Amino acid sequence: MQRSARLRTLYSATPTQMDIYVALLSLFFFTTPALAFGSDQEYQIDIINELDLANATYGITQVAGLHNSSKAFLFRDVGRAVHTPAHITEKVVQLFRSKSEFTFLASIQQKSSTSGVIFSIHESEHSYFELESSGVREEIRYHYRFKGKPRSESFPYRLADGQWHKIALTISASHLLLHVDCNRIYERVIDPPQMELTAGSGVWLGQHSHKHGLFKGVIQDVKLIFAPNGYITQCPNLNRTCPTCSDFLSLVQGIMDLQELLAKMTLKLNYAESRLTQLEGCHCERTCSANGLVYRDKELWVEPENCRNCACKNGVVECRRIFCPPANCSEDALPVHIDGTCCKKCRPKCTYMGQTFSEGQRFLSRSCRECKNGLMVKVVETCPELNCTVGEQILPDGRCCNVCKGYDFCAEGLICGENSECKNRNTKAECECKSGFASIHGDSTYCEDIDECATQMHYCQSNTVCVNLPGSHSCDCLPGFIRVDEYSCTEHDECASGQNLCDENAICTNTIRGHLCTCKPGYVGNGTICRAFCEEGCRSGGTCVSPNTCVCPSGFTGRHCETDIDECAEVLIECHNHSRCVNLPGWYHCECRSGFHDNGSYLLDGSSCIAQDCSMRLETHTRNT
Repeated sequence: MQRSARLRTLYSATPTQMDIYVALLSLFFFTTPALAFGSDQEYQIDIINELDLANATYGITQVAGLHNSSKAFLFRDVGRAVHTPAHITEKVVQLFRSKSEFTFLASIQQKSSTSGVIFSIHESEHSYFELESSGVREEIRYHYRFKGKPRSESFPYRLADGQWHKIALTISASHLLLHVDCNRIYERVIDPPQMELTAGSGVWLGQHSHKHGLFKGVIQDVKLIFAPNGYITQCPNLNRTCPTCSDFLSLVQGIMDLQELLAKMTLKLNYAESRLTQLEGCHCERTCSANGLVYRDKELWVEPENCRNCACKNGVVECRRIFCPPANCSEDALPVHIDGTCCKKCRPKCTYMGQTFSEGQRFLSRSCRECKNGLMVKVVETCPELNCTVGEQILPDGRCCNVCKGYDFCAEGLICGENSECKNRNTKAECECKSGFASIHGDSTYCEDIDECATQMHYCQSNTVCVNLPGSHSCDCLPGFIRVDEYSCTEHDECASGQNLCDENAICTNTIRGHLCTCKPGYVGNGTICRAFCEEGCRSGGTCVSPNTCVCPSGFTGRHCETDIDECAEVLIECHNHSRCVNLPGWYHCECRSGFHDNGSYLLDGSSCIAQDCSMRLETHTRNT
């Protein structure tokens, strides 16, 4: 029931889930070890090597085997005890506990018409894995346990004929495969074997126990493979099948685990999104930095030196110009700038000898006088000695002492705003607006940016857009146009310049502010990707490489790869005399002639076909349960 539920879940999966399943299946195929091509020694046990029979056992003699690559041993009909040592038994037990899939391999030459156990794993009298060959009943038997009860599977087949045979029994969960001489002779669905072995289990070769089930004959290449399709180790020319039953169940379990993990991740994602929503609604105060000071959000301050009011708004400094009201001074006062202020203030004025002076200004006649509180009062001032001739001396405005020509009035500290700069004149210093800025209050102490774009004070030509900058502006090209000079742009022909995304099999058409890609006749696509189109398609796995032109795979020909090449009829290949050529779609096969059979090498040209032994009976059965 649990497996059925899992399968229903798998087959009813959404497209997104199926993508995950396919990816997992692909990952399985690329990561599962193939024991036939550089096997993982950790998951296989060579029973004969571990037993070290060459030094050992009564009733066992080393003899010539099926081949000379490994040792073969004759098991005689006498009392013997061939079982693995404790450390190997423990390894076998651990692998059977952790793996639901394994293959037993052996090459045997059993004495005719005898019966015996080829391999056995049992505890007390309970057989957990036992493979027996009966020459009397001419069958192979597999004994195992399911839910604490003994089970047996019988396979009619004659092994006890005095000939060499390769046998491979694969168990994958409830799926059983039996190969003899690299031929799949039986495939069944059985009850899943119970493999909860303990350290007290016994692993026997060529017998059931000390006195029972003695095998008579030669045994070679006995191995346990704990990985999918272990029979490939014995028969490398056999194809690997689709995922085994154990593979599939592991894959389903992996999918279930992924679904559980996806559900947990979804919950965590929902929680994280909820937290983010709360954080987005939370007011997080951001500060501003200006003139070396840090201001809190919504804090206001005045920059009199720049004649502007500023505010911190969500971490951004925003400033606006201070608009000064008219001074409206009385008749006995003048509007003047005072250090540290933006707007002019009314201060008392003085009238002397027909001239008007502001507070603090001086005038030199016969004596030095200074405007104080509306009166020109006499002051005593000691003038410094000058390093220039009298002819090179000048009297600055509002002063009583001469200075030399070229005197740096700006060095005395005249305050000008950030967008203006101090300039030395003949007899005084003045503030002058920088290029691109205009005075704010009628003089150049404080200046603001001139928006050349808004006031049309720019030279931007067609195909451009004017962008105002502090003290300047730029002429940016419109999309699809390229620059000619600082003020003008022209249309960009992406097709002529090669700066386009059109496929090599597409036609590029220049358009206003862009281009158009269209696939050439005989090709289909969106213009950026164009593929050749064959109206009638390419069959047999052929590939359309240009309009109505197919490249055929090996073994096929024709305009659409619709014709199979008969390699046999065209004498393109040669099969051995003991075989005949059989044409296949896209390929061929050298099949043994009547009276011949393959010796197990399965060579492509059929040279492995040998004369059939008349005394041999080959029975091939296929039973589905």
